Amino acid sequence: MENLSKKFGKTLNLDKLTSYCPGCGHGIVTRLVAEAIENLGIMERTIAVVGIGCGGFSHHYMDIDAIEATHGRSPSFAEGYKLAMPENIVFTYAGDGDTSAIGLGDLLHAANKGMPITTIMVNNTVFGMTGGQMSPTTLEGQVTTTTVKGREVPRQGYPLLVPEMMRSMEGVKYLARETVANPRGIRRAKKSIQKAFECQVKGLGYAFVEVIVPCPTGFKMKVKDSYTHCAENMVEYFKPQVFKDETEQGDVA
Repeated sequence: MENLSKKFGKTLNLDKLTSYCPGCGHGIVTRLVAEAIENLGIMERTIAVVGIGCGGFSHHYMDIDAIEATHGRSPSFAEGYKLAMPENIVFTYAGDGDTSAIGLGDLLHAANKGMPITTIMVNNTVFGMTGGQMSPTTLEGQVTTTTVKGREVPRQGYPLLVPEMMRSMEGVKYLARETVANPRGIRRAKKSIQKAFECQVKGLGYAFVEVIVPCPTGFKMKVKDSYTHCAENMVEYFKPQVFKDETEQGDVA
């Protein structure tokens, strides 16, 4: 463990065995978040606010303080913490079910307020922890345990495009969608996640990164097939891109 710690940095907690399912995209995103915190040298003043669901385990694997928020309320918890401890770095980490279903109102109001907070939304298009039910981002035609014939737009509506809803908000200073479906996507996601933290370090405003990931268990697919599905189908609808980048403004705190 000591050699691995020297190789991979101190932020990752390498004494913990992962509880993520084999092939779960959360493991990659958690690693990228830890690397960003390490690279910016902000570990001692960073706190995670995690949601309910698979993303709620993320702080187990990082050597930082954390708050476990009630379902969907991570952005509101983060706002309260940031108001009380403005010198600290606070970020939320939650899945698409927590963030864009019950938590959508909290998320959009936090973004519109423009406080310097960082949000990582991990989108695998299902409620992964509770059995693979349809989430607001489930693709049209996608079979889940609650859409056994596939999501039908006339009945369940269109998959929600969360960053697009924030694009016109003045308080949002960094806004991106990335994926971990392939090495190139992972490299881009690494860059965006670090910029989202830099945005807060500079005190610019709200930063949001959606990361499109596979859920082999929820998709009922083999790991390789789930990554192919993510690369070919999920990113066709959820197109990776940087919507807004104002991180070159402001002074580092």
